Amino acid sequence: MLTVNNLTVQYGAIKALHGISFDVKQGEIITLIGSNGAGKTTTLHALSNIIKKSAGQVIFDGIDISASAPDRIVKYGLVQVPEGRRLFANLSVQDNLEMGAYTRTDRAGIKQDIRMVFDFFPRLKERSRQIAGTLSGGEQQMLAMGRALMARPRLLLMDEPSMGLAPLLVDEIFAIIKRINEAGTTILLVEQNAFKALSLASRASILETGEIIRTDSAHALLHDDTVKRAYLGG
Repeated sequence: MLTVNNLTVQYGAIKALHGISFDVKQGEIITLIGSNGAGKTTTLHALSNIIKKSAGQVIFDGIDISASAPDRIVKYGLVQVPEGRRLFANLSVQDNLEMGAYTRTDRAGIKQDIRMVFDFFPRLKERSRQIAGTLSGGEQQMLAMGRALMARPRLLLMDEPSMGLAPLLVDEIFAIIKRINEAGTTILLVEQNAFKALSLASRASILETGEIIRTDSAHALLHDDTVKRAYLGG
């Protein structure tokens, strides 16, 4: 579904990504893990063309989207759940969900998808008229995910969905990510909680100072002693 070739991002004299290459197959969950500053968020932003690439090619479902505008990329079905949620804090839950469908004109389909989001996230239905900025951290993360689903993604880019959440909420969010994938959405997950990410994903790549140093099955990395010491706290 997604092929990334020699993706390079440079900020002035500093190279944030050193020509990384990877692919995502339809239907799977793959994860990028690595320490802070490794280039994980930069990778997602470059795929969405939120930041400019210095070099490289991004092919999505056979289409070269390397130079496509971010809104066009959303229309193709590549949609991002940003780090830090980035909600419209002064708008209601319902309004945030409708903003997620800004590229669409099918009113009946939008209403149907709001019902689908409420099925994934019942708490959002209870709070549909509540102002987004007053939600708890976990509810805000649910809303950020729901808003992205309103764009009908074929590939969902998820950036640090567990950030700042209590362990019980982290478990809930990851259970919902699994449900979203099982319902047919392919997922590329960037996550600091490497144990949770590797437990969920089928494949994983380790990013270190802008380079992919290893790609393997998530199961193999989860049980690798070197990976355990570096990223799993033991």
